[in-house]
Amino acid sequence: MNVSKPTVMCFSGLDPTGGAGLQADIETLFSIGCHCTPIATALSVQNTQNALSMQATDAALLVQQARAILEDIAVQCFKIGLLGSVESVEVLHTILKDYSSIPVVLDPIAYAGGGYEFGGDEVLEAVRSLLIPLTTVLTPNTDEVRLLAPTADSTEAGANELLEQGCEHILVTGTHAQTTGVVNKWFSTHQDVTLFNWPRLQEAYHGSGCTLAAAISGYLAHKLNIRDSIQQAQRFTWESLSHGSRMGFGQHMPNRSYWNKQKPQTN
Repeated sequence: MNVSKPTVMCFSGLDPTGGAGLQADIETLFSIGCHCTPIATALSVQNTQNALSMQATDAALLVQQARAILEDIAVQCFKIGLLGSVESVEVLHTILKDYSSIPVVLDPIAYAGGGYEFGGDEVLEAVRSLLIPLTTVLTPNTDEVRLLAPTADSTEAGANELLEQGCEHILVTGTHAQTTGVVNKWFSTHQDVTLFNWPRLQEAYHGSGCTLAAAISGYLAHKLNIRDSIQQAQRFTWESLSHGSRMGFGQHMPNRSYWNKQKPQTN
C-alpha cells in the first residue's frame, strides 16, 4: 500500500548558504519523515556572517505558488518563516483564513544573526495584527518577543500579551538570554508555563530557529500533540546544532542529517 508522507507547506526565503530558510525547512522535514512544499517568499543575499540584501517575492506570484499546491496536495501544517513585505503578510493572512483548519507554526524572523534587518517595523506590525491571531505555535526568541510586544516589561508579560491577541501557544527560546543553560519557555492560555532546559552550546548557529519551527510543524503534521511536538522538535534541533560545523567565516551550520551515519562508498 502506498502511504503518503504528511506534508508541510513552508513559506520562507531562499538562503544561498543552505543553512537557513527553505533549505533548513526541507532538510528538517525530510529528516523527520515529512514532505515539504517550499513556497519562496524572498530571495536573499547572505553568507554565514550576515545577510546583505533581500528581495521579497511579488505578492501575486507568492499566492500563485501556494494556491497551485493547495489545490493539488493535501497539506497537514503551515510553517511560516521570513516575510519581506507587508503585501506578503497580507497574502498569508488570506490563505490562513481560507484554510483555517490547518495548524500554523510561525517563526517571526526580524533580524539575521549578523544584525541585518529583514522586514522593518511595518512588516512586524502586520505580522502582529494579521498572522499572530491565526497562529497555533509561535517560536520567537527573547529579542523577538520584545519587538512583537514592545510595551511589555518582561518576556513573560510579552508572551501573555501575544496570547491575548489569539495565538494558541508560544515557545520562547532562551538562546539569546544571559543564562548558563538554555531555558525555553512554553506559554499557553490555559496552563502554567512549562520550562525546557538544554545544555548551552558554545557556538552561534545559522538556521537554528528555522530548524526548530520546521520540526514542530513536522511533528504536528504527524498528528503528535502540542507537548510532544514541542519536546521532540527541541531535541531534534539540539542534536542538529551539536553535530554542526563551521563551513564559512561566521556562524556554524546545523547538521540536520546527523542521524545518517552512512559514509560514501569508494572504489
